[in-house]
Amino acid sequence: MSSAPPTPSAPFARRLPLVGVLRLGRPSEIWFKPALSVVAAIAPPAFTLLALGRLDLVMYAMAGSLCALYAHSRPYAARARVLVWVVLGMLGGLGVALVSASLTGSAVVLVTVGALLAAAQKVLCDATRVGPPGNVVLTFVSSASLFAPQTLAQVPGHLALAAATGAWAWLVCMAPALVRPHGPERRATAAALEAAAGYADTGGTGEGHARARAAGYAAVQAAWQSLLSTSAPSRTRRALERLVVRAEVALAAPAQAEAGRLRAWAGSLRGTGPVPEAGLPHAAAEELLGVAAARPLWSRLGPLTPLAARTALGCALAGYASLALGIGRPYWALVTAASLYQANITLTWSRAVQRVVGNVVGVLVFLAVVPLAHLSPAALVLCCLAFSFGAEVLISRNYWLGSVCVTPMALLITEFAGYQEAGTLMRERVVDTVVGALVGFAAAVAVTNRRAGDRVERALAAADRAREHTARLLAEPDPGPAALESARRGLAVALSELRATVDAAASEWWQRALPQERVVLVEQSGHRTLAATARRQGLLPERDPATETEDARP
Repeated sequence: MSSAPPTPSAPFARRLPLVGVLRLGRPSEIWFKPALSVVAAIAPPAFTLLALGRLDLVMYAMAGSLCALYAHSRPYAARARVLVWVVLGMLGGLGVALVSASLTGSAVVLVTVGALLAAAQKVLCDATRVGPPGNVVLTFVSSASLFAPQTLAQVPGHLALAAATGAWAWLVCMAPALVRPHGPERRATAAALEAAAGYADTGGTGEGHARARAAGYAAVQAAWQSLLSTSAPSRTRRALERLVVRAEVALAAPAQAEAGRLRAWAGSLRGTGPVPEAGLPHAAAEELLGVAAARPLWSRLGPLTPLAARTALGCALAGYASLALGIGRPYWALVTAASLYQANITLTWSRAVQRVVGNVVGVLVFLAVVPLAHLSPAALVLCCLAFSFGAEVLISRNYWLGSVCVTPMALLITEFAGYQEAGTLMRERVVDTVVGALVGFAAAVAVTNRRAGDRVERALAAADRAREHTARLLAEPDPGPAALESARRGLAVALSELRATVDAAASEWWQRALPQERVVLVEQSGHRTLAATARRQGLLPERDPATETEDARP
């Protein structure tokens, strides 16, 4: 394999996109799950506090209830664990915020604490890959709590209320397991089959084949992670594993795959019937070992250092700028900045545009709804529930569309402690949004991610090693089915991670030229080796031995 160094190039800035930033996509397949769950998690505590005449405590109750937004794509055994950590993380951030608010009234100190919390929440959510809504909800809860009047004596009670509603949110999210215990795994497997069918449609060489192949391997890897995070193997899981192997085989040899059959299997999985049986043509294929073990948490923290610096600096400066302008709620600017930071500068720019547009439109929606919300406390609670549902319905279409509902909900939450003048709220929200977006994005530009190119080099080396290891096994007369299956799966994971790393680095700001030619060569040789391995395992029709050797060679 070629080990030529990347072509040197002076750093350069890439044009930031405008076209397509606000374009609507297809809704998430499970949009209704977080939408219904968050309503079910918020409604009972909110109406209970309403009956008790303590709407001023709804903010703390919602802190726990909002945990119901997380982990809906995970199998229930994994979901139970993830949700516990989400609730504990929410309580930790809330506890730090409440104690800080009770000890000092300095807005500068509170903004600083909020920025550090936001950076920690961002890094931990990204490193643990907790999934949407990521750090934004946790940062919203902790930042808002920093500026809520507080005494040390009140902190235990507020935390207890948040913990109780967090436990209720856990029960709400786990309840569907009683009806469809394998639903998440079935959906993940169906997504892998459909992605493989999409790649098969290109024949491996048609228009968009590279993007379709990357999407296919990412979906297959997600399916394996879903299956391996479940409890002890069962008949259903084994059947799903065989289907994922079928998707892998289709990715290895798209020209020989039956796209219609893959889609038929995917359709069956989305229903409630039994899992289709996909017989495998070789006994060795029964050695289903799954993807390679995930890297330890500490090894994923290092690459996130630039993102942590961007978040801390951007949130702090946004909060300070809001204070300098005399805005009474600097946490809105802080949260806006925290919501921007994505894997690279291009995605961060897109999120900034979406956030500003969504919040401005949302402020206008608030203006229309506020007379209805002020009719009674019950109407205020119902409006918040409606917007929380609408946000989850719309946000998967595009972030700005979800923000149209999130913004009025956030404004209404401030009124649980007492009605406020709508004009002032609207003006402060717009100013803080613009300030947070401008300052937050400026911090992202200032803190460059020069390590992105180094990560591409490491991903290239890892993919090279995985391919060479697999090729050596193919050269042996009897490598053993388990060793061959493990090598094939490891190579597939390495190629998937290489593509994700390259895509992230290609959209970074002031980045040296990437070794695109090497990337193409490594991917091509790696996928040829995958096809040769699948053929050696008996998962594909045999070919001429000379051709098979050529497949395994770069």
